Amino acid sequence: MVSLACTLWTLPVVGADRAELAAAYEGKIVPFLKTYCVDCHSSDAPEAGLDLTKFHNIDQVTTVGRKKWSSVLDMLVNGSMPPEDSDQPTAEELHLALSWTQDALASIDCNGPVNPGRETIRRLNRIEYENTIRDLVGIDYKATETLPADDVGYGFDNIGDVLSTSPLLFEKFYEAADEIASQAIVVDKNSLIPRHDLPPAKFNLKHGQAYGSQLTFASNNVGRYEVELEPGRYTLAVYAYASQSGDEPAKMSVQLGEKAKDTFSVRNTSASDKPFEITARFPRGKQTIEVAFLNDHYDPGNPDPNLRDRNLFINKIELLGPDHNLDARYPESHKRIVFVRPGDKGLDELQAAQQVIARFASRAFRRPVTNGEMERLMILYGMAKEDGLNFEGSIREVVVGILCAPHFLFKVEEGSTENEVYTLSDYELATRLSYFLWSTMPDEELLEHAWKGSLRPNLDAQVTRMLADPKGIALTKNFAGQWLEMRKLETVQPDRRKFRDFSPQLAEDMRTETERFFQSIVEEDRSVLDLLSADYSFLNERLAKHYGIDGVYGDEFRKVPLKDPNRGGILTQASVLTVTSNPTRTSPVKRGKWILDNVLGTPPPDPPANVPTLESQKKLTGSLRQRMKEHRENAACASCHARMDPIGFALENYDAIGKWRTKDEGFEIDASGELPSGTKFAGAGGLKKLLLDERKEEFVHNLISKTMTYALGRGVEYYDECAIRQIQAEMAQKDYHFSSMIHAIVHSPSFQKRGG
Repeated sequence: MVSLACTLWTLPVVGADRAELAAAYEGKIVPFLKTYCVDCHSSDAPEAGLDLTKFHNIDQVTTVGRKKWSSVLDMLVNGSMPPEDSDQPTAEELHLALSWTQDALASIDCNGPVNPGRETIRRLNRIEYENTIRDLVGIDYKATETLPADDVGYGFDNIGDVLSTSPLLFEKFYEAADEIASQAIVVDKNSLIPRHDLPPAKFNLKHGQAYGSQLTFASNNVGRYEVELEPGRYTLAVYAYASQSGDEPAKMSVQLGEKAKDTFSVRNTSASDKPFEITARFPRGKQTIEVAFLNDHYDPGNPDPNLRDRNLFINKIELLGPDHNLDARYPESHKRIVFVRPGDKGLDELQAAQQVIARFASRAFRRPVTNGEMERLMILYGMAKEDGLNFEGSIREVVVGILCAPHFLFKVEEGSTENEVYTLSDYELATRLSYFLWSTMPDEELLEHAWKGSLRPNLDAQVTRMLADPKGIALTKNFAGQWLEMRKLETVQPDRRKFRDFSPQLAEDMRTETERFFQSIVEEDRSVLDLLSADYSFLNERLAKHYGIDGVYGDEFRKVPLKDPNRGGILTQASVLTVTSNPTRTSPVKRGKWILDNVLGTPPPDPPANVPTLESQKKLTGSLRQRMKEHRENAACASCHARMDPIGFALENYDAIGKWRTKDEGFEIDASGELPSGTKFAGAGGLKKLLLDERKEEFVHNLISKTMTYALGRGVEYYDECAIRQIQAEMAQKDYHFSSMIHAIVHSPSFQKRGG
């Protein structure tokens, strides 16, 4: 029955007429269910929670029951339903049930009201938070190092349903906000005065030679150091301590040029954070710094050993200045936030604070701040002033509050009444667009269009601009990196005894190749089919040698034409081949499953419980293909492997780190495959041809579904199918160019609207 069930590969993808399907459900499928299924799948406690008696017509099957019926299809395909100890359908009955179920799930009525779906309000994930802080505040904050890892849903880490929050996480966000605000805003203007550490060992001594990390004066002596000064006011800070002897403390003379000189009594006997200072204003030119020990004393007969010798120790010398033009020394982050100060343009302190806070909050919330929000933020500002903080310090406190606000941490969209479809505002659309393509907040141009209400008329131009912007690399790293599972390269650990060529550097090269390759599809607006069929890639010398390609030298990646028919497209890239392997060997199962899921969008069902692994079955002998064949003779295994193994074996010429080979453990590799439908192919080339010739529509449909999942922050549902088909039709008209998919997605009701 397994081979018959797997003729699903031969069934038509496009569903039959919906009226015919409805009639077939009543006349043929319901009797099938009553005969073979409802004994277990009905009543108050149905098996696996599936009550098939609740589905009275095809509409219920293809809408609210779509996911459950997808499971039904999987059960029929893998032969686990009906169970072996139950009555079994004939081949004709099973084929009918398979065919109807697939056609029903492929059919959908697109003439009714549009349901755009509803994304669960979600917080920014770590990467989005990091990028948003960069663009909002202007500092690089490593959120991926300080915040806990995000959960993953539907293969991505930006899914609202799984981006959970907790008191501990909010505490982490507060700590991050406090650190970010402290880095970004200068509270004490004097901290901008340049500080120059003068190394004590570089001082020239009148007697002897300086060495080590401090100046040690065991007797009266003078140390000199020459500096080149700009015009301005300078402070010389000397950190010193002394061992004491005699009836007076150690005396130290400090001099800066001819204008500043003083003598200090050094009473502390250990290093202190309080310096001895002199200050003066100087013109441009060279000046000499002088420090001297003036009153050496030696009393060898003192009964206290600590009072027998007076010595001076200088452990640190700083030159602070000049103190002019400090406004130009504010960091960019400070100037970006505190763009006006009290006194500028005739503003008093409260007016300046209102302008600073309103602009920062509006940018942080990605839409104009409301009057109510401003009232609360100004109360926070007033409380900081009451605590004695200055203007900048009070602004810093408000910035911390804004960075902890839900409207910053979450992508908040207006609600809608029950069953009402809500069209996103221009600000909400700008936010969806920017986090989709850039993984960060909207820039000034997007926000300006939103403010003017001109975003939708200019949407195509903005998408084109954004894809060409350097920030567009985020789509490659965060969408393609997760879709193609490149992030696993950070943790894969192939057996180093078997794969001596593997190294962290090679793993990074593998990832770079795939990222550069995908980015070229985006930047050059190539056909998405090139993801499977391209005759070029991006290599450096190390990766080229790994592939056996000559003529590539150096560490830099460059575009390389591929003359070897065994290379080309994502399926033959070492990144994909490595993450779909086991540590000690290849895995046709993992590779086949990866293609079914990530390329075709037809993942196999989860394996039955307690299926033994290949390695645990010690009696299996021969080549990997032979051992897999024996493994499949286990009835519990056969249903899962029938679809995966033929695909995976087509890539068997590539070892567990993607290197070409013709033998495995002494056995000649057989890379041929035959699907349950009888379709035969051989090697990666044959597999790619099969996918492009016979499964192109499924590949494109799956790519759209994956991209929409990432764009919307939720899994695609049955009501998204009409939008997906429309996008697919538009792509076909435009030769499947990558940009045609992105433009069609952002114009779709699923992206532009929100359900109730």
